[in-house]
Amino acid sequence: MEATIGTKVEHENYGIGIVGKVNLTSYDVYFERAGKVEVMKNNPSLEIVSFPEDAETSGSGINVAEMEEIITFVLDKYGMLQEEVPMGNKWIGGKLIIQPANTEMQSKEIPIEAFFHKIVMLRDRLRVLEQNINSNEKLNDEEKIHLQQYITKIYGSLTTFNILFSEKEHNFIGAGGK
Repeated sequence: MEATIGTKVEHENYGIGIVGKVNLTSYDVYFERAGKVEVMKNNPSLEIVSFPEDAETSGSGINVAEMEEIITFVLDKYGMLQEEVPMGNKWIGGKLIIQPANTEMQSKEIPIEAFFHKIVMLRDRLRVLEQNINSNEKLNDEEKIHLQQYITKIYGSLTTFNILFSEKEHNFIGAGGK
């Protein structure tokens, strides 16, 4: 039997999850430990635990409100909910101009809002990577610290872009910061 939205499933690597979307050949499943994962429908590691309609009769499933709460929790836990990060007012409507040294070549203009969005996405993905490293059960503490140092250095390299943020709490902080 095929899973529907709200079906509780179990995967041998990802644990318990909830089907959030049914695609033609796959499911988008939200796992507590792994976040959103696309799993093929014919994946032998995926087992249906209960269907949404089971929630009304057996009490072992979940309803839509509970599913929404679970999905929100998982997305928030893994940093997948986009935080509203305001750009400094003086940059709104501005352009980033990249001018090559060779005057025969054309310069490139990028709206600062688009560039700022890319910087914020990069920061958010680094945070998710950091969370995944810290919660990884296969890495020992020494390995986690080693990888964490690289992320801290990346944050330090990105401090140049702090001028774009309107609030200091959103700034990148490297090894010399807090």
